[in-house]
Amino acid sequence: MANRYLHNVQGLFDTIAPNYDRMNNIISLGTHRHWRKQTMAQIQLAPNAQALDLCCGTGDWTIAIAQELDHTGEVIGFDFSAPMLKIAQQKVSQAKLADRVWLRRGNAMHLPFKDNSFDLVTIGFGLRNLPDKPRALAEIYRVLKPGAQLVCLETSQPDQPLIKPVWQWYFTKVVPLFGRLFAHQYQEYSYLQETTRHFVSYRQLVGLFEQAGFKSVHYTRFNFGAAAAHFGTKPDAAND
Repeated sequence: MANRYLHNVQGLFDTIAPNYDRMNNIISLGTHRHWRKQTMAQIQLAPNAQALDLCCGTGDWTIAIAQELDHTGEVIGFDFSAPMLKIAQQKVSQAKLADRVWLRRGNAMHLPFKDNSFDLVTIGFGLRNLPDKPRALAEIYRVLKPGAQLVCLETSQPDQPLIKPVWQWYFTKVVPLFGRLFAHQYQEYSYLQETTRHFVSYRQLVGLFEQAGFKSVHYTRFNFGAAAAHFGTKPDAAND
């Protein structure tokens, strides 16, 4: 069942890849770039770090990480959609970062990396689309080095009484309409708003992090709770 779900989601992202960046700007009113910038400002990354950007899509966060590294560092952008990765590769080439960025295709719930490999793992707007979130977090935990950090930037749900109904109306009515008007993909964006609306709350995501073994879990919320960045650290065995 999980494999069929993942295959269907992969097909959806293959379909929307050509319009993905433009639609992200339209749907978030451009604020997704601000969310990522604010999240990056909270990450301490050594110039020679080994990083993994899961569900990297068209590569914007992968590139942002690479820009913090020197030629001794490396970031792997990992995604299951070949059309998304093709666009990401074009961006990496344009940014002249091919010396420190590698793009790989695969399943985020079965990572082809050794234990304790990375100084940082990021996942942006991808966790909600994975059928087994605890499995994905367990895999991330496995490949992180002790003392290293997971950073997850994801859509969330406002809980303020005045904001929540407006947010629900926007995602259930306006987002699919934007998909139809600007990308001729009503069904695809209907699905994406469903995954956003039914994703765990920011408090529940803290619990998932902690269940996976992460410590010092905390979060930053954006736009009255429309998105949130969660941070968790894999304990260092020497200090745990």
